[in-house]
Order: sequence, then structure tokens, then C-alpha cells
Amino acid sequence: MAKVHVISGLPRSGSTLLSAILGQNPRFNAGIASPVHDLVVTMLDQMNPSRETGRFFDEARRRLLLTCVFEAYYADVPADGVAFDSNRMWTGKVPLLRGLYPNLRVICCVRDVGWMINSIERMLRSNPLQTSALFEFKSGTSFYARVQSLMHTDFGNVGLALGELRQAWYGEHSDSLIVVRYDSLVREPKKVIDRIYAELDEPPFPHDFEHLDFDEPEYDRRIGMPGLHRVAARVEPQKREQIIPPEIFAKYAEASFWARPQENPRDVLVL
Repeated sequence: MAKVHVISGLPRSGSTLLSAILGQNPRFNAGIASPVHDLVVTMLDQMNPSRETGRFFDEARRRLLLTCVFEAYYADVPADGVAFDSNRMWTGKVPLLRGLYPNLRVICCVRDVGWMINSIERMLRSNPLQTSALFEFKSGTSFYARVQSLMHTDFGNVGLALGELRQAWYGEHSDSLIVVRYDSLVREPKKVIDRIYAELDEPPFPHDFEHLDFDEPEYDRRIGMPGLHRVAARVEPQKREQIIPPEIFAKYAEASFWARPQENPRDVLVL
């Protein structure tokens, strides 16, 4: 079986770009969000001891079945390859992941919350004739209602992911995290990728940061946000126009806990 690592973190923070870069390596399998996380969660629920069927599963059988999900889904990855499973909810399952794969690393892409909201709003406004799965395909919601929905801690696209990341950051397996700041990735891609390779104990690979080719038009069409996962050919900082009110940036200015050394008691690696 190939090695397994996961890509997680926050939305609109570079995970698609990171997958596009890593995917240039023929030994690596990296893409956008896969169904593996949801399959694992569903299986865990079915094997719960409180269920009638729960008595059929001990710890060893649970572990075997859950690792089989990864092995079956990534069966086409060579034995000497690496599977990077992408889902932003993995940060809430780090103890489980380490129980299945003790050497697994969780690469967490992060970005200032204000710029995440700005990016999502820009995508919505660039597709005015669409309704988005992010907001249950409902039209007519106000900007402030959308922000409130995005930041909801139980189901918000940003708020839930942010909470799961904090859980992993302060948790007992925080040594598995590799936090990648969006600005670092686009400004110094080679430096960031080289460090990731070193952390994963992988031999260097000559990535081409000038000619990326990554898009998922059918997936984006289905969720009502065409262009969401389109990656520019060249890795470089893009000019970002602020299109949301400044008070939103101010409101969430303190949310970037990974940027403050005093809030990193476990010395989580931040690139």
C-alpha cells in the first residue's frame, strides 16, 4: 500500500493549488475533496457499539475496515507512491488518522479569514446567474447573512473548518500538522514545497511552477461555482481587490491564531 497523508485546513486557502503542484510528481496522487472522509465517518457510525450491529466489531476489525477504505480508493497508486487525501474536515479526525497511519502528516492550508470571505464572495459575484451549494442553492440572501452562514461553528464552510483546525492545533497529535500559509505558497512555492518534501521524507522532485494545469469544471458546475477549482498556470501572488466591507476584515482580524507565536505552545510547524 502507498503512503497516506492528508490535505486539510481552511477553504480558499491554497489546497487546490497545493494539490496541483504535488500532482506533477508521478508518484503522487493529489486532487480536490474526495469521498474517503465521509465513507470513514459513515462506517464509524455503523460500527458504533450502541448500534445493534456494533457487537460484531472489535478495535482490530474497525481498524482493518477503515484502512481498507483508503486502500481500495487509492488502489491505483503504486506501492512506492503517496496518496494525499483532501478534505478540510480531516483536522477533526487527527487521532483517528494517526491510529490508522502512525506516520501520517496533515497538511493544513490557511489564510486570513477576511480574505477567505472576500474570495468566496468574489466567486459568487463572478457567477451571478448561479446559486451555490455553499448556501444550499438559495438565492436572495444578503451579504451579511452569507457571512453569518459561512462563519457558523456547526455547519459554516469557514467556521466549522476553523474550529476543527483549532482542535488539531491544540491537540495531542499537533506534531502531525504542517501548516501552509497561502501567502507563503504563492510567494515562495519552491521553498514551501521543498520543506514539505523534507517533512514527508520524500526525495526531491523538479516541480514546474510556471506551467500548472488543473481544473475541475464538472465538479464546480455541480456546486454552482464555475471556476472555483481552476488554478492559474503560473504560481505567483495575484492582485487581490477588496470587495467586502472593511468591518468584516476587522471583525475577524484576530482569528488567524497560527500567526501568533504566543498561541503556538506545541511548536506546530508553520510555513
